[in-house]
This record gives sequence, structure tokens and C-alpha cells, in this order.
Amino acid sequence: MKQNLSFRLPTRIFAALIVMLLATSSAQAELLIRITEGADSAIPVSVVPFSENGSMPVGDKLSSIVQADLAMSGEFRPLAPEKMLSLPSKRSEVYFRDWRLLGQRYVLVGELTRNGDRVQARYELFDVNREERILGETAAAPASNIRSLAHHVSDKVYEAITGVPGAFSTKLAYVTLERENGKSRYRLQVSDIDGKRARIRLESKEPILSPAWSPDGKKLAYVSFETGKPAIFVHELSSGQRTKVADFPGLNSAPAWSPDGQSLLMTLSKDGNAEIYEMNLQSRKVTKLSNHWAIDTEAAWDSAGKGIFFTSDRSGGPQIYYMAKPGAEPRRITFGSRYNARPRPDSTGKYVYYVHQRDRAFTIARTNLENDEETVLTRTESDESPSVSPNGRMLIYATKQSGESVLTVISADGGAAYSLPATEGDVRDPAWGPIVR
Repeated sequence: MKQNLSFRLPTRIFAALIVMLLATSSAQAELLIRITEGADSAIPVSVVPFSENGSMPVGDKLSSIVQADLAMSGEFRPLAPEKMLSLPSKRSEVYFRDWRLLGQRYVLVGELTRNGDRVQARYELFDVNREERILGETAAAPASNIRSLAHHVSDKVYEAITGVPGAFSTKLAYVTLERENGKSRYRLQVSDIDGKRARIRLESKEPILSPAWSPDGKKLAYVSFETGKPAIFVHELSSGQRTKVADFPGLNSAPAWSPDGQSLLMTLSKDGNAEIYEMNLQSRKVTKLSNHWAIDTEAAWDSAGKGIFFTSDRSGGPQIYYMAKPGAEPRRITFGSRYNARPRPDSTGKYVYYVHQRDRAFTIARTNLENDEETVLTRTESDESPSVSPNGRMLIYATKQSGESVLTVISADGGAAYSLPATEGDVRDPAWGPIVR
């Protein structure tokens, strides 16, 4: 594949692009899940196996999925069912003294009922110490969609305890690479956040990079090299319709949606240097937001949708900058090392996450925007492409573990982790989808 790139790239950005273009490992669609580390402060919670009325679908049990979801967050430590003293399904069967003896803070009980092709879940969550019900609901889904019903229950339980919306019903987008007999096959895939129910949305012999979710979760923007050069596409997931929105001379990269879904931030070099632009998706008008001799790239809107974070080498090496509004003087955010790139702000407006280099290792770090404190969150050495969960409580990134290419999810403070390795080969460039009501 030939490229005609007439602009400079910061060393790590260029290196990452080359790695993605030349990677030679193979991948299959499904991701596995492997919890690698738990948080010491995790809250003890019991998810009692739900009682069942009628024939239930073969496969994972709803309560098992809920238990796994809560464990993934790093904020909860579920009790194994075999250690439970009883298996209640309603309040009258819950003996709080027994759960206190087991050191539990919360207990979830419920019942599943099959009605034709639908399954109804009735569930209740109790505060063990206060002996109070803090959540009670009935929800239903097609029998073929038990996983979505389970993730819904997980979201409700998570919010009832933490006060923060759960993100278990959201989706992941990522790119895998299969190479066989000297031929490459790139796949853009979408799955649940635990790697299950993965679906291939696009296949190509040429690289696919930088997937980004629209705010309503209905579209993905990404970079594809299918025309022999980088171009930005918008892909409607329900219909499969694809629209090429940016195919200017030179670089077309790093798409990022505006909070209202009406425009995309992108990096273009059509005027000779890589700058940040905003494209109105209806009119296709592009507006230059940065104007500097240095490379400006990897922009992302702040939580308020008014300013942008971006990577620039204007200080001599890649660093994170913040522009409060278009045309404003950018303010440098990172100072802790010679390389900081790919900023991803969280939904609270308190933190920005990014790739951070120190002692030849590339890790994930964050800066507290209120006091400028920098914290390195990961202990692996080849980390890239961070993406923050829509509730701001978890973070996913691509890395290598024991030679495996994996996606790793950590709690936002770095206190817990689980990995999603591909069944074989290479998986990278994760993007965490929005919460869709």
C-alpha cells in the first residue's frame, strides 16, 4: 500500500500508525474475559441465583451475568453462590443476620418467569445492615435476549448503590486483524462490554483505524484506507449504510463526534500542515480550529461540549493542550514526561486520560483538571488508545500481556482490571459506546 504523506508526525503517533499498518498477527471475532486484578475496597455483594418458572433459554444464567458485570467494574466483590447459606428469591425469605455473618453489604434476589417467547425478571436489592429494600423492579425481554436483560439489571443495581448510572448495557467497538497466507483482513467489530455477542460491521484488506461512537449510539465514524489513502467514513449501524465524509488530499484522521452529533472533529493536512478542523455533517463545511506550524491532532470535546483537548508537538514533543473555545489560545495540560498523547476527557469534567511515556514504557495516565495532579494508572508497558466509559467510572485501552494483544478495562482510579484477549491474534483501537436510554 502506497502512502503520500507530506507532513511531519510526532514520533509516537507515526510509530503507532506504522505498527497498525504492518502488524502480522491474526484475530478472530470473539473476545475472552479474564479478571486480572480486584480492588481492595470492593463492596461485598451477593447476587443470589434467581429462581425460575418455566423453561429458560440454554446458556448463561441471568444472575451469573449480573455477578460478572458487577465484578468487572472493580467496585464490587460478589459472593460465590456455593458460599451462600440460603438462596432466597423474595424478601420474606431473606434473613439479614445470615448475610451479615457472611460480611455482605447488599443482597440481590429475584425470580424469572417464562411467558411464551419472553422472560420476565422480578428482582429486589436489599441493604443488609439497614435491612431495607433499596431497589425493586420488574423487567422483561425476549427469551433470545437474556444478556440484555441481565445487563439492564446490572445497570439498575449499580446505580442504586453508587448513585451513578451503570454502563453494562453499552457497547464496545474495536478493530481486529487476521493475516493468513500473506493477506491481511481488518475487521471493525461491535460487542457487549464483556466481549460477548461480537458482530463484524466492516471487513477490509486495508487498515481501519480510530472508531468513534455518535452520541446516540447509532453510528460509528472511523478512518479507512480502502481507497489507498486515509479517508473518514460515517457508518450507520442499523442499515449498514456508509458515507465518506472526508477524503481531502493528505491526512484525514482522528474523527470525534460533537456532543450534539451534528459535527465531527478531525485532523486534516489539506493545507499542508496537520490541523484540527470541525466538519458540519449536514453542510460538509469544515472550519479550522487550530493554526500552528506544529502538528495538532487527536482532538476530543470536553464534557461541556465547548472546548477541545488535543495533542500537539508545539513544545518540542507530543503534549496535551486545551482550547477553551475555537480560536482561543491553547493551554498546555501535561508536563510530567516528554510524551503525552491521545487525550480522552471523562464525562464529569474532572479528568483527562491519555497515553504517557516514562522510562521507555507507554502507560495510561490521567490529570486532575482541578489541581493538575498527574497519576499513572497502568503497570503494563505498551498501552495505547484509551477510551473512557460514559459514566466516567471505567477505562478501556489496548496493550500487550505476555505477548498477547488484549483490551484491558480498569476502574478509573486504576484499582482493578480485567482483560479481553482475542481468541487469537491482534485486537486494538477500542471505543466505548454511549449510554442509550
